[in-house]
Amino acid sequence: MRKAPALAVDIVIEVGSRIVLIRRRYEPFAGSWALPGGFVECGERVEEAAVREAREETNLNVEVKELLGVYSAPERDPRGHVVSICFIARGEGELRGRDDAAEAGLFSPREALGLSLAFDHAEIIKDYLRRKHVLR
Repeated sequence: MRKAPALAVDIVIEVGSRIVLIRRRYEPFAGSWALPGGFVECGERVEEAAVREAREETNLNVEVKELLGVYSAPERDPRGHVVSICFIARGEGELRGRDDAAEAGLFSPREALGLSLAFDHAEIIKDYLRRKHVLR
């Protein structure tokens, strides 16, 4: 039987003009900054997974606004082939790192690009900036 890629979500959470990043607690990329996200559970819609993962990792309540893109490069995750559906969401509440997140913080998207980012999250943030017509 053929093995299928795993399905995940990533979320660009907007809080005002800044976005939320979490510092990863566990490998891969322990200690690096990343967009909140995680694996979709069986029986769960991808939008529900995004809301759940955002809450688990950031303590924020989020409202999914739009689809940013699908990221499917086979080498994007060292654990294996993981396809991620990335959403843009609006967040509110008291931001704090929880669960897989050692900490959470707010950054301008350009500031975020200067950090050591996990996975292909620099590419995702650049796509976000292009969507916002800030990066050409």
